[in-house]
Amino acid sequence: MGIDFLPDKPIYQQLIERIVGDVIRGTLSPGEKLPSVREYAVTVGVNANTMQRVYKELEQMEITETRRGQGSFVTEDVRRIVELRDEMKEQLVSSFIQSVEALGFTASEMISYLQERGGEND
Repeated sequence: MGIDFLPDKPIYQQLIERIVGDVIRGTLSPGEKLPSVREYAVTVGVNANTMQRVYKELEQMEITETRRGQGSFVTEDVRRIVELRDEMKEQLVSSFIQSVEALGFTASEMISYLQERGGEND
């Protein structure tokens, strides 16, 4: 199958973001077993070493845990998932603010626009 990766960002980081997004959205549930490193690597079309690095980083971030002889699982620590969600929200907002400020928009201008747009989705 494979994924179309962005050329300007390391593949392993894109895969981490993809899995983190799945955890935040609830596509991957707390305690859910992840595919083996080899299975996931084949599915997304990357080298198994790349996938091993992704799993190692996710474990260091306390998003997954490895159970000896069973594989890797999404953390069952719901507080960690909530923290992760808040961390991602903070990163997105900080990046957004930097981008709009670089283009000369004011915070109040953007807030007004976002409030207007928010009404379109109701």
